[in-house]
Amino acid sequence: MSLSKRIALLFKAKASKALDRAEDPRETLDYSYQQQLEMLQKVRRGLADVATSRKRVQLQVQQLAGQADKLQQQAATAMSAGREDLAREALVRRSASQQQLADLAGQEESLRAEQDKLMLASQRLQAKVEAFRVQKETIKARYTAAEAQTRIGEAVSGISEEMSDVGLAMQRAEDKTAQLQARAGAIDELLASGALDDATAPGKDDIQLELERIASTSDVDEQLAALRRGLPAPGHGAALPAPSPPAAIAGTTPPGRTPGPDATSEATS
Repeated sequence: MSLSKRIALLFKAKASKALDRAEDPRETLDYSYQQQLEMLQKVRRGLADVATSRKRVQLQVQQLAGQADKLQQQAATAMSAGREDLAREALVRRSASQQQLADLAGQEESLRAEQDKLMLASQRLQAKVEAFRVQKETIKARYTAAEAQTRIGEAVSGISEEMSDVGLAMQRAEDKTAQLQARAGAIDELLASGALDDATAPGKDDIQLELERIASTSDVDEQLAALRRGLPAPGHGAALPAPSPPAAIAGTTPPGRTPGPDATSEATS
């Protein structure tokens, strides 16, 4: 497939999808109903035109009929007066009028048939338009109800785009709140442990700091004294066994003993 054909196909697909999203069946039905009303109005205008033409033909028929009667009377009067030529002329004109009357009678009959035909078509079309109007309103009501039900279902289930955006916003707000709470808790712990200085606390001078150090040192000394008092006193505990004396080495005298005469003689010899 060539590039131009692919572009044309893609454009048609996109356009069709866009039209499907933009199309509202209710608007389409209203437009179709309006078109049918316009058609009915055209039929009615045609019927009125035919009826007007037929009425005009009827007036012409009446005029020609009156003229033919008048010519008949003139021919009779001319014959009574011995004017056969005038009577002939009147009869010729009367014959022409009667021919016109016959033609107009045919036209009037044709217009009457056309009028009856348009009348029947107008009645049938009006019935169809009325039936379409009822069906249109029924479909529109059903479509509106289905659309409302769908919107409610989407809103409840969170499928709709609006509710999805609201859900995401709420989730972001909850995450931000949890992050701020964790940060506040960590700062409180650092302040309590002394790792951070409380900027809102009043400043301390060097004398106050020295007094606090002395108090802390005194507290430590008191704890050490309490620990000493808890230890057993010397001599009150169990006696430890004396270590065994080391083996005598030749030429040496254990401490606390005086060498005897045998030992002295042995050393001399």
